[in-house]
Amino acid sequence: MVTQYVKIPLDRIGVLIGHNGLVKERIEEKSGTRIEVDSNEGEVYIESIEGGDPVKALRVVDVIKAIGRGFSPENAFTLLEDDLLLFDVISIAHLTPKTLKRVKGRVIGRNGRTRRVIENLTDAKISVYGKTIGIIGYSHQIRTAHEAIEMLINGVPHSTVYSLLERKRREEEGDFFADESRGRE
Repeated sequence: MVTQYVKIPLDRIGVLIGHNGLVKERIEEKSGTRIEVDSNEGEVYIESIEGGDPVKALRVVDVIKAIGRGFSPENAFTLLEDDLLLFDVISIAHLTPKTLKRVKGRVIGRNGRTRRVIENLTDAKISVYGKTIGIIGYSHQIRTAHEAIEMLINGVPHSTVYSLLERKRREEEGDFFADESRGRE
């Protein structure tokens, strides 16, 4: 049996456990693991159980980290359902408190608009939490979202970032349709 360890923020422990322990229970069922949570320290211990899927047991760490980085359990669960989905974190801890607040505001946008635009044009999920920005998606989606977020962090105008995302989306759709037409030949 393999035991893994993850530490998450104390204010995310309740989300990980869920109402009446349902989220934790669901993670255990889907991953074939037993999870112990130290609510005082934010420490989470994951132990694979006999006969469980070893890949899912490893993936549960990403699920718990994603919940710890602000994702809803539903979005985090997608990591267990699709082995090709990835979880990535951009640290913005190096920024001063004033700059950190401004950068988070740029990535989120007024009423969440910028985050939604990035999510819609990349099909990735994004969470801005604490001093991190989390991304869940396939590798090409994460790459594009990461590039857009880095541009926003570096002060590139939103319109330029949106243009890049729209161009990449068109290129991706063009590749898809080109692949589809080749498949019919």
